[in-house]
Amino acid sequence: MKRCAIVFLSVLFLGGLMMTGALAEDSVKVGIVLPLTGDQAKFGEVEKLSFDLALEEINAAGGINGKKLELLIEDDTGRPEVGRSVVEKLINKDKVVLIGGGYSSSVTYAVAGVCQQNRIPFVVNTGSADNITTSGWDYIFRINPPASEYSMAVENLLTEVVKPKTIVILYENSLFGTTSAKAFEDSCKKLGFKVLMKEGYEHGGIDYKPVLIRVKQANPDVVYMVSYVMDAALLMKQAKELRLTPKIFIGGGAGFTLPEFVQNAGAASEKVISATLWHQVLPYPGAMDYYNKFVAKFNKDTEYHGAEAYACCYVIADALKRAKSFQSADIKQALSETDMMTAFGPVKFISYNKMKNQNQLPTYVVQWIDGKLEMVWPADLATKPFVYPVDWLKTWGY
Repeated sequence: MKRCAIVFLSVLFLGGLMMTGALAEDSVKVGIVLPLTGDQAKFGEVEKLSFDLALEEINAAGGINGKKLELLIEDDTGRPEVGRSVVEKLINKDKVVLIGGGYSSSVTYAVAGVCQQNRIPFVVNTGSADNITTSGWDYIFRINPPASEYSMAVENLLTEVVKPKTIVILYENSLFGTTSAKAFEDSCKKLGFKVLMKEGYEHGGIDYKPVLIRVKQANPDVVYMVSYVMDAALLMKQAKELRLTPKIFIGGGAGFTLPEFVQNAGAASEKVISATLWHQVLPYPGAMDYYNKFVAKFNKDTEYHGAEAYACCYVIADALKRAKSFQSADIKQALSETDMMTAFGPVKFISYNKMKNQNQLPTYVVQWIDGKLEMVWPADLATKPFVYPVDWLKTWGY
């Protein structure tokens, strides 16, 4: 009797192990690295929610050839050393077959180095410093444009409409900030705009008035800023307090497009323009649908960062469906053959201008008009006409 009981328990135990193995085989694990706490958490939040939305849709439609797609989302806290640590855990302990995400350029570059060393494909959706795809890494693929291309539409608008003579560039001393500022400075020189000042700052400051006073004394036609959301809002609030009135204030993407910018800057956000990589009115299949679903599900707005993450999840799923196996080399090969349309736009990884596995997309210009982020350039896609010139003192209520 005792022997029968032992045999029965052994069968149950082995059956349990087999069932656990079967369950594991029924899912495909992918690691996602995002800033969920810290200064960049607002960006991480909109991207995580967008990954969640896409994941739900992908699994409802059959997942990865019948297997469930499983996202293991880790918090990089916005710090490169944490990013390296969590991605090493995802690769070595969790045994993910691919990494996605990547918000800040400094963290994304660090994570990319780990992925390349371990020969694990990494699909980047936001980190934009050029060196992420100019380092010759063959396991790194990027959906969004590089930082050096963010200002292309802004430059076109300046050339055709604003026609400035002088410009001041302010930027955060981060990999994204320095890369973007240098690229815009180079463009200004080519276009014949004189750069009166180019000055970096440490993020998280509480008083930007000393540098803004110098900007006011320089009296530029354009103030171009590369900042994350809290710094972007504070820069504009303090510019308003100092009555700094250039012809136009321009953000280089990042913090100037999030809903939190207008919430924190208040009246100082009105009529500010920014580079952007996406808007829901773009004629991409699924663009407006993604926006409406996000707003309905989460009761808040989304913008280009969310669209990047949503598209990234679909690109990952598409490659995994086409891969011959879930071995790294086969997934990398499938990614290299990607040619698809997403809510963020077409995705095809190519090589150009020293970049490898880089998607190439146009950029756009948005403007805060009556508290809403409107597409204003190019004109044929505009949801509202570009407001220019701007009477800043009247706009600010002085």
